[in-house]
Amino acid sequence: MSRGTIAFIDDEPRLCEAAADWLGASGFRVTTFTDPARALAEIDPGRCDCVVTDLRMPGVTGQQVLAQLRAGDADLPVILLSGHGDVPVAVEAMREGAYDFIEKPYGAEHLVAVLDRAVELRRMRRELRSTRWSDIASARLEARLAGTAPAIAALRDAVRQLADINVDLLLRGETGTGKEELARAFHDFGRRARRPFVAINCAGIPEPVFEAELFGHERGFLAGTAAARIGKLEHANGGTVFFNEVESLPLALQSKLLRVMQDRSLERIGSNAARPVDLRIIAGTRLDLRAEVGAGRFRADLFYRLATVELALPPLRARREDIPLLFTRFAEDAAERFGRAVPDLLESELRLLQGQDWPGNVGELKAAAERHVLGLRRGAGADPEAAGGTLPERMARFEAETIAEALRQAGGSSAAAADLLGVPRRTLNEKIARHGLRGDE
Repeated sequence: MSRGTIAFIDDEPRLCEAAADWLGASGFRVTTFTDPARALAEIDPGRCDCVVTDLRMPGVTGQQVLAQLRAGDADLPVILLSGHGDVPVAVEAMREGAYDFIEKPYGAEHLVAVLDRAVELRRMRRELRSTRWSDIASARLEARLAGTAPAIAALRDAVRQLADINVDLLLRGETGTGKEELARAFHDFGRRARRPFVAINCAGIPEPVFEAELFGHERGFLAGTAAARIGKLEHANGGTVFFNEVESLPLALQSKLLRVMQDRSLERIGSNAARPVDLRIIAGTRLDLRAEVGAGRFRADLFYRLATVELALPPLRARREDIPLLFTRFAEDAAERFGRAVPDLLESELRLLQGQDWPGNVGELKAAAERHVLGLRRGAGADPEAAGGTLPERMARFEAETIAEALRQAGGSSAAAADLLGVPRRTLNEKIARHGLRGDE
């Protein structure tokens, strides 16, 4: 077993070569960087046990390296190398979360000893985090991505496996299947949870202002702007950006997004300075992006970059077994929000719910649950064609809903419901039996 995986950052190539030699000989796996900006773009905290960085470097300082790495993973130990005059700065950096500092010139054995302690702490924290996931996070995840359908269970497994891995994702599913909720789960259950989650609806931002929204701009560059503005990508540094309806992203911006994903840096409009950003990109689409690539509406290189991991979200009609659970949860949430009790759901009503195709998927089901709590008949005020089916099927569905509502108002008494509906009790009981409803004699 390796003694630990170390990233060593120093702008002096000879020091990097010497460190690689003695740490490698001591049993560590070492990657060296003379450019701190490149180091920040390439270090994957999920595969690194400790980072050693010089404090004084041109362009990006050791304190900036510390801040950006801790923004992505607060548990990653960072050791600072400082000259004698920088000791007060290094001490202040320890208050900001540095694991330790070593004053130059340093001995190889001392550095190895400090690294051994840092790696041991890192591995202990990983083990603790794994235990917490098993005992606590699994229950939270099942509450967030609820359902027993195999496709939903597979998505929960994907979150467990990939939440802490710095890989970009493509989520594909119909409108209303929960792409943003899944993206938030990847963010909230991973090491980026303490940093921003920024959702961008690519179809909802006018193209003329889209670039400024994403990248920001320098002071005075755009007409009517007196101050510089940070764009959404820079604001999300250390966190996750979710591009919903990514197929609507203008082609010119597709190439710029690809550059950000490749370089992990961006330039504000009106600036030539590259700003390093640590982002996880998750894209959502309701279309087959391969077909969009073939039609020339989506860049192939961006598609392949996004589709390293592609996950499909099932439509609600493909997971009908989950409808009762989801409807109940949505109704309970609505009841708490509206200050109402949750009305009983009759067996016939449940069958009706499970029999619908739900073209709006989970979003449509949630709206139906809210109407149920408010005492509104499902479909009231909606287009009668929305329910679908032949005329006899629609009439039977309307009759069942009407009888179910009357039974609810009558407290389950079929005799009282017959009076409400103005039909003979025997006729109503026959209809109750035909529709599978329940009433008291």
